[in-house]
Formats: sequence, structure tokens, C-alpha cells
Amino acid sequence: MSLLKEIEKRLSVALATVIGEATEAPVVPAADLRFGDYQSNAAMILAKKLRTNPRALAEKTIAAIDMAGLGSAEIAGPGFINFRIDPETFASRAEAQLADERLGVLPASEKRTIVIDFSAPNVAKPMHVGHIRSTILGDSLARIARFLGHEVITDNHIGDWGTQFGMILHGWKTILDESRLKEDPIPELVRVYREINGAAKDDPAVMETCKGELVKLQAGDQENLAIWKECVELSKQGLEKIYARLDVHFDHWLGESFYNDRLAGLVDEFLEKGLGKVSDGAVCIFSSGELGDERDPFRIHKKEGWIDNPAVIRKADGGFLYATTDLATIEYRIDEWNADEIWYVVGTPQQLHFRQIFDASVRWGKNADFQHIAFGSILGEDRKLMKTRSGDNVQLTDVLDEAVERAAAAIAGKNPDLPADEAAEVAEIVGIGAVKFAELSQNRLTDYVFSWDRMLALQGDTAPYLQYSQVRIRSIFRKLDAPFDSSGVMLVLKDEAEIHLARLLIRYGETVPSILEEHRPNLLANYLLELARAFHSFFEACPVLKSEESVRSSRLALCELTSRVLSHGLSLLGIRCPERM
Repeated sequence: MSLLKEIEKRLSVALATVIGEATEAPVVPAADLRFGDYQSNAAMILAKKLRTNPRALAEKTIAAIDMAGLGSAEIAGPGFINFRIDPETFASRAEAQLADERLGVLPASEKRTIVIDFSAPNVAKPMHVGHIRSTILGDSLARIARFLGHEVITDNHIGDWGTQFGMILHGWKTILDESRLKEDPIPELVRVYREINGAAKDDPAVMETCKGELVKLQAGDQENLAIWKECVELSKQGLEKIYARLDVHFDHWLGESFYNDRLAGLVDEFLEKGLGKVSDGAVCIFSSGELGDERDPFRIHKKEGWIDNPAVIRKADGGFLYATTDLATIEYRIDEWNADEIWYVVGTPQQLHFRQIFDASVRWGKNADFQHIAFGSILGEDRKLMKTRSGDNVQLTDVLDEAVERAAAAIAGKNPDLPADEAAEVAEIVGIGAVKFAELSQNRLTDYVFSWDRMLALQGDTAPYLQYSQVRIRSIFRKLDAPFDSSGVMLVLKDEAEIHLARLLIRYGETVPSILEEHRPNLLANYLLELARAFHSFFEACPVLKSEESVRSSRLALCELTSRVLSHGLSLLGIRCPERM
């Protein structure tokens, strides 16, 4: 049990003793260490409910609480309860953390099967900077959920079916350069699509030809199916290279096409059950009428008042839409994978779409804990959506290449004696890590400015700063005459800097489980930054190798634990650490 949970438990017992009934007693880390290590406003909340004096209730609670082996409790202000933890408690907890391969993080008490849908690029198109957020957020959340003991199923629901294939098929047959396709398939497929798309805008006959190719594909034409399959396979090969570079992996790649055979039956079922209605030839899902207009995703407010805002699941021409495919996807994930929770890591603009899909699924009888894990946009330094000079989306491979190039230049300036192959590997680790951390250190719901100089700085809130901290710690152990064994070391915490370092180290077990409450990896990123700052303050204030025993071993053990937590925490964010920088 974490220290925070232990305090909550003891506070709950004390409050129950005072008021005569069981009650929850939330405790949080103190915002200002001058007032203690943890604090609670439980007495103030209960006093309001019981119509009694909050400070008097807090006084009775402090008299009843057992703080033996932890520290002390005191009243602040109108009824806050502050908790001060003894250095000996921090020491014993950190010793246990050193001996624990999970570093003090307990597995979730209730194991869940969680399907995470993230990244999901379109076939025959390059991944662009907009894919950074979904891909990196989704991967980190999957790592954290797995570490907490959940069964996680990651699914890359790629866009491998749709109207764009009519243009690609026509272009494949007329303007494809096979030598370019073999050399680098994605740019060639993009060129083909853009040229045919441009021609179709200028010439209605070209558009009709493209539509005809799409109809043939949908009807199962063997030639078009073979071309489509090759397009998908070539695209997946290109995507796999990017994912390998990012160290991102998927359990499944069930794209839109996987569900084609399910769509007609799904629409029929919705009609039979009265969940779908025909409107102007299309099949639509309307409001159930069970929610108020303001909460109902199938109602929208216009000048004339609240009107219907249906989700179309089959167009009047018989075509299916994203809503249809997403409903089929939910059905499969619940029926085949027994999903307890389904998370969609998709941008904020899709909020209404998912509200409608989730509502329709529940009415259909497909129940799970549905979560739309939304996120904002990545902006250029001009604070506009990040684009190339020509106005195109910045390609993800270009972003990664430039990050690595800039990291290589910085490393060459800082450590010019690194062998070339090692320097290249370090540059890859640092550059990719910088891109990931720039994403994961942000509140996912906010837009953020993509700044090369800031994300690659060795000082500040960056991955290189954390990686450098880890490298600095490992360099201490390379100076030892023999490997250091932390087992059995008794921690002695006297200096305030080492007390504070231990205080933060044991909070790792409190921080990691809290991330999934609102799906916020930035909580872990911010914790690691705070831990690194505490380590540097400790390292400046407390000599390690020059100290006498037993202080020397105690401080080496603190260094070892800091190294393990930093490394493990970064791994949950999908970020590696080099041995040297």
C-alpha cells in the first residue's frame, strides 16, 4: 500500500470513530511542503454535511488518528489536516521500493480487458505530424495499463477502404511508375492520388472513371481487389518502418475493410429493432428521447431551436459511413475480445461522432466503458497548425529525421569523442525521445507549440534533460571499483535534499495508478521532471562517493533507486535512455 493510501486508511478509521459511521477521507500531496507532506480537507467536507464546526471536527480527528510509524498530523486554517512524515518513514519505504521489482507500484485491484484504438492512419497516404498525438499517447497509455496488470489489446484501425481508392486504382492503371513504387511506395502512391485527384476536379469524365473503378472494387472485381491488396500491403510495410522507429507495436491491424461483410446486416438489425429509421432514403439513428436536449448527441441547437441531428449509417445510394463501421467495430471488440473498456485516442473534433456512436451502442445492447481520449492540435512556432511552406501537412518521417539530426549536432558539440556508431545510436534515442516527451508532457486537451530548440534542450522540461539525468547517475556507478549491491543497505536521511529525494521516490507508486483516472501521461512526465530536479539538488548538496560509510552506501542506494525509477518511468512513456550522451 502506498504511503498516501495508508494515510487515507488511517484517516478514515479516525473519522469513523469520531462521527460514528464509515466515510471516505481523500488525501493529496501537499502543494506547499512548508505545511507538511500530505493534506486532507475531509473534516471540512464532513463538517458541512453534519452542520458542525470544521476545526472542532478536525481536532477530534487528530486526537483519534494513529500516526505511529508514519509521522504526525496537525490542523491548518479552518479545518485542513496536514500530515508530516518522519524521515525514518521515507527511509523504510524507499528501502522496500529498492527491493521491489515493481518499484512500489501495486497492480490494479480489478483487472480489466481494455481495447485501445489509436494511430489509425489512412492507407496510401504518409503519416503526418497530426498522427504524433494519437500514436504516442495511445502507446504510452497501453504501456501503463499493461504495467498495472490490465489485459490490453491494441488495434490499429487503419483507413484501408473508401472513395480515395477509386482514384488510386485509376492512377495505378494509367500513370504508376513501378520503379518509384519499388523504391519508396508511399510517395509514389501519394503522387498518383494527387495527380488523379487534380485531374478529376478539372474533368468530370475522370471522376466518373474513378467512381467506376471504386464500384468494381466494391463488387469484388479480381483485378481491382489485387491492386487494392498490394496497396494495403505496401502501405503497411511503410507504416511498420515508422512504428519500429517509434518502438510502437499493435496486437491487431483490423482496418475498415475487415468489417465490410458485417455492415449490411448491422443496418438491417438496427432497422428491425427500431434503432434506425429511414429518412429521405437514408438509414439514420435519431434521438432516443431519454436525454435532455443539451445532453443528447442526436439533437443540435440552431436559430430555430433544438432540432434532430441524426447519425447516418447507410446513405440513400446504399453506401456505408464511418458510423456504420465504428458500430461494427464495437460489436466485434465486445463479442470477440470481451472488452470491458474501449478507448479511442482520437482528436477533439471527433467528439460528437463518438458521443453518438457510444449512445447508439448502449441502446443496441453493446455495453462497455467507452472512452474518447481526445486531444488538441500541434502548432508551429507561429501558433498556427503546423504546415510546410507549401501548406501541406508536415510528414512524420521528416519530423523524426530532423529531430535526430538536431540531436546529433547537439551531441557532437557536447561529446565529440563519442565513436560514430554510438553517437548515431544516441542521436536516434535522444531525438525520438524528445519528440515523444514534447507530446506526453502536455495536457492532452490543450494545443501546444512544436519548438525544436525547446524540446531538445538539456535544461528544462525535456526528454534530453531526463536522459542526461539518468546518464549522470549511471556515471557515478562507473567510477566504483566494484559493482554496487543495494540489497540490505539501510538508508540514512539527514540532509533536507536527500529527504526530499526519498519523498519524491516513494510517490512513484502513487503517481502511476493515477494516470489512467483521466488518461493523462503528462502526470508521469511532470513527476519525472520533479524527480530529476530533486536528484540534481541532492547531487549538488550531498557528496556521494566522497562520503564516509554508512552515508556513502545510503546515498548510492538513493542514486540507484532514482536511476531505476527514471528509467522505468521513461519506459512507460516509450522513451529509452542511452548509456552516454
